[in-house]
Amino acid sequence: MEYMKIESLKIIGTAHVSQKSVEEVKSAILEEKPDVVAVELCANRYHRLMQEKMGIEEKNNISISDVIKENKVGLFLVSGFLTYMQKKIGDDLGVKPGAEMLAAIDASEEVGARVALIDRDISLTLKRALNAMSAWEKIKFTYGIIYSFFSGEDEIDDIESLKKGDALQEVMNYFQEMSPQAYKVLVDERDAYMSHKLLEIPEDNVIAVIGAGHKQGINNYLEHPENLPPLSSLLIEKKSGVPWIKILLSLIPISFIIIFILAFIRGINIQSGLIQFILLTGGLSFLGSILSGSKILSAVTAFLVAPITSLHPLIAAGWFAGLVEAKLRHVGSGDLVDFGKCEDLKDLWNNNLFRVLLVVAGANIGSIIGSFITIPQVILPLFGKLWGA
Repeated sequence: MEYMKIESLKIIGTAHVSQKSVEEVKSAILEEKPDVVAVELCANRYHRLMQEKMGIEEKNNISISDVIKENKVGLFLVSGFLTYMQKKIGDDLGVKPGAEMLAAIDASEEVGARVALIDRDISLTLKRALNAMSAWEKIKFTYGIIYSFFSGEDEIDDIESLKKGDALQEVMNYFQEMSPQAYKVLVDERDAYMSHKLLEIPEDNVIAVIGAGHKQGINNYLEHPENLPPLSSLLIEKKSGVPWIKILLSLIPISFIIIFILAFIRGINIQSGLIQFILLTGGLSFLGSILSGSKILSAVTAFLVAPITSLHPLIAAGWFAGLVEAKLRHVGSGDLVDFGKCEDLKDLWNNNLFRVLLVVAGANIGSIIGSFITIPQVILPLFGKLWGA
């Protein structure tokens, strides 16, 4: 692909919750009077920022049923916690997340510059990040989110140092070590995507406002555009490799069914084994739901469906328990909006959506544990009887 050469491009690397970044961005645009101001925003994030600017309450049409049925609980939680952490840091510093982008947009209007949105859609980025991560990386990533959630206040006063090379590189190296696959999607891929978008701008005089962590990568791509991956490869919902864990989890219920059927055919008494299986999977799913703070009816639902869902790799007990819990708690679009506004653990606990997601997770974990306990308690003894028959 042939790219047009931008004659004058100034890249401003910002800290996303920094007042100094806000002032720097506005000053540069008013002085330079560029033809185009490119901002690190996708259309969805731009729309949300403009709604906040105009004081319009965000309306979310996503229902909790869709989140659960489409298996987007993990994606939603990651997005929610990242939003929470950025908002908390911004509140502590007195700067709203995205304030420097709003300053860039406002300044562009003053000088008559066109605004170009150059970032990839955030939901696609998060999907690709989660799909690219191994199970162990997901565990480390989740731990990192939770750890930051509880102890993320200590060093935020030095937020401006994040724009300096050494401090920034240290942060990026830590994140890369914690989850290299997520780092590649969240940083490297977006560097490439934003470089594509910058090179597609036909105007000559451009100011780009991006997070400081992307500046070096984008500069490298702009200097060597031949190294850019095809844009189309950055726009598909990239699936993970061979899902060995999913295959293993699918084989477990299949083996249960085969062993129960063979035992029945050969006249082996399976009544006690079935009762144990039901009590273990249903009982532990019930317990997991209760420990997650569910209503009794939701826990009973988990108990009833867990023995069935344990034998089906594509459905989970937590989905049904969560849907009942959502119905009982009358979860609405307001809970989705309020989830990102929670200030502390008490706010989270009082948020109906968060409580429903906890129930989904708790019921599922209990059901999974019950399935694995069933192997030595029920399946292996039945297999032994079959072997000796």
